[in-house]
Amino acid sequence: MKHSHVARRGLMLILSSPSGAGKSTLARLLLEQNPDIYLSVSVTTRGRRPSEVEGVHYHFHSRDRFERMRDAGDLLEHAEVHGNFYGTPREPVENALASGRDVLFDIDYQGAEQLYAKMREDIVGVFILPPSATELKTRLERRAEDASGVIEKRLKNARTEIAHWQDYNYVLVNEDLNSTFANLRNILLAERLRRERQVGLAPVIARLDEELATLTD
Repeated sequence: MKHSHVARRGLMLILSSPSGAGKSTLARLLLEQNPDIYLSVSVTTRGRRPSEVEGVHYHFHSRDRFERMRDAGDLLEHAEVHGNFYGTPREPVENALASGRDVLFDIDYQGAEQLYAKMREDIVGVFILPPSATELKTRLERRAEDASGVIEKRLKNARTEIAHWQDYNYVLVNEDLNSTFANLRNILLAERLRRERQVGLAPVIARLDEELATLTD
């Protein structure tokens, strides 16, 4: 028997964490297994790391260009993090949602708060915690992409970031990457199936009611 496809409203999946807790790795794995998800690529005034690609990891802009985008209303959210500015371009996100695609955000708690204020019903927020402060420091040092002073700053800011864990729908402790990723996939699957997002259910219910009425007449 052929089953009807039920149209679904896209969701906005936000991943946040202290720097080094693993959100970017989890985002990459999720995109590899779900190529239909649109990744919101943030703009930033931070310098590009050797491992980063323009337009893939971030759009790297000057501060003047960033401020022009912000002042023109071209950013859905923006925040200052570790002394640099970050923001989400408005147009590509709105286009993706309008086409029914899910959108993935790798942003901090400040950006998440701004998106919550604008689009709360569309958002699924997931906060990623490290298993310990020592492990967080080890991960930051292991990736060898930041100077020691930057690492120290990130560790200090981690306390402020972790204090916002209750603002999110889900919290995952990333002790084992495979287990954490499995839990993240389950969250995405469950949220995609929520009744509120099944915008195509009404005609399915109407058809079933009509068929049942015919069978019981």
